[in-house]
Amino acid sequence: MKSRLLLLSVLLFSCNTDYTPKPKGLIKLDFPKKEYDKIVINCPFDFELPVYSQLKKKNDNCLIDIVFPNQNGVLYLSYFALENNLNEHAEQSQKLAYKHNAITDVITEQYYVNDSLKVYGVFYDYDGVSATAAQFYLTDSINHFFRGALYFNAEINYSILPVNNFLKYDIKHLIETFRWKDK
Repeated sequence: MKSRLLLLSVLLFSCNTDYTPKPKGLIKLDFPKKEYDKIVINCPFDFELPVYSQLKKKNDNCLIDIVFPNQNGVLYLSYFALENNLNEHAEQSQKLAYKHNAITDVITEQYYVNDSLKVYGVFYDYDGVSATAAQFYLTDSINHFFRGALYFNAEINYSILPVNNFLKYDIKHLIETFRWKDK
């Protein structure tokens, strides 16, 4: 009887502190220094890529994956020769960009115009949690159409935002350095 009473009193009085949940910890991210190299591929365009990325050309049609191994992301790039179908490609790109509208907080369109190089386009910037971090397209409006979309190979949540912002800068650099090759 005494042992039961002792056990009961130990159980009742041993846990007298309030439980405080611990905050979730986030990993510390170390980003590499921003350095860029011009790509060398057999396509009708060129641009600069970060040295910490890997270019993987999928086929002769200029389908390219830019892999960011340390950031666990991939920038999928597609090229199309225009055949009087600019509106079709632009509408499809916009449709693909806004496919994520239901889950992201805000999609901002940023227009890009470089008349001297004949490079025009739209950058879709996603704020909030979304399967894609950024999308864009570039065109000369006559012969060429180039599209890109950044995706992460990880569960998407707010902790990925620093990586997202880091790679958005690289995508904007790609757009700024993008050139159509002379025929």
